[in-house]
Amino acid sequence: MNPRLNAIGIVASDMRASIAFYGRLGLEFKSEGDDSHASCLLPNGLNVMLDAEGLVRDLVPDWTPPVGGHAFALAFEFATPAEVDTKFAELVDAGARAVREPWDAFWGQRYASVRDPDGNGVDLYCPLPRSDM
Repeated sequence: MNPRLNAIGIVASDMRASIAFYGRLGLEFKSEGDDSHASCLLPNGLNVMLDAEGLVRDLVPDWTPPVGGHAFALAFEFATPAEVDTKFAELVDAGARAVREPWDAFWGQRYASVRDPDGNGVDLYCPLPRSDM
């Protein structure tokens, strides 16, 4: 049997800030009735879950937040370079920490990086138009 990746869990120190941040990227979270868990089912079947630090500590008593860098990175694909630039500016204006301003990467993508409210990496990208001469 081959397992299928169908969920990504993100630990959030401030659930409302995380819901607002990812909401700006188009993710619509549904709360489970309290501020300890929220989930977003994407059209491709992937479930993105936010769990409050307190809930994670209840489930895994020796859990501690990662130190020295982000624990993971997510990448969001956009249709045009202008969309990457606009979303980067929107996120930074809303308080996200800029890691790398939008640039044309040598591998053929418009790319930018920010941090979510807990310091995790969030990359924004799109393929650059090809100039086949």
